Amino acid sequence: MAYSSGFNPHPRISYAGAAPTGSASEAEYLELALAEVVEPATVAEALREALPDGLDVIEVVESKGGSLADLLEGSRWWIDVEHPVSDVEPAVAAFLAAQGVEVERMTKKGLRTFDCRAAVLSCAVEPGNRGARIDVVLRHGTPSVRPDDVLTGVRKASGVELAGPALLTRVAQGPLLPDGTVGDPFAS
Repeated sequence: MAYSSGFNPHPRISYAGAAPTGSASEAEYLELALAEVVEPATVAEALREALPDGLDVIEVVESKGGSLADLLEGSRWWIDVEHPVSDVEPAVAAFLAAQGVEVERMTKKGLRTFDCRAAVLSCAVEPGNRGARIDVVLRHGTPSVRPDDVLTGVRKASGVELAGPALLTRVAQGPLLPDGTVGDPFAS
């Protein structure tokens, strides 16, 4: 692994589009700078041996130049809530019908207000493991809209309180395809 220069060198690792704290993810990407040319399969095996159970290396690819973060234009999330589909569908419909839904979130720069509706490319409700599952595709931007912001927006637009903890799982991130889905960032 390559390290930064200077008095206190650090490994050169970049987490592209890291998931928010407290959410699950099946689509995390990171970039490692190496001190020498190594075959991707060798890197994959070394990572598999070093990582704890539950952190699975799916694929290692060589960079083709440019930033991985630039390829991650959107993400698909499952938001599992402990409410019946019949309660969640009208709430999501009210959210989708709104032109804009302003929400607030505390950031490093203080309290920010932004439109969470603009980042939602698609949003559907289906049966899930705990009740209803909201399947949402978000466009990445600034500020980044997180799935918990979407839940806040659904509450605000509909007046329906989706109480209880939600399980947030990112299932994909990558380029946005013409049909509004999220593609593989490494597809040629």
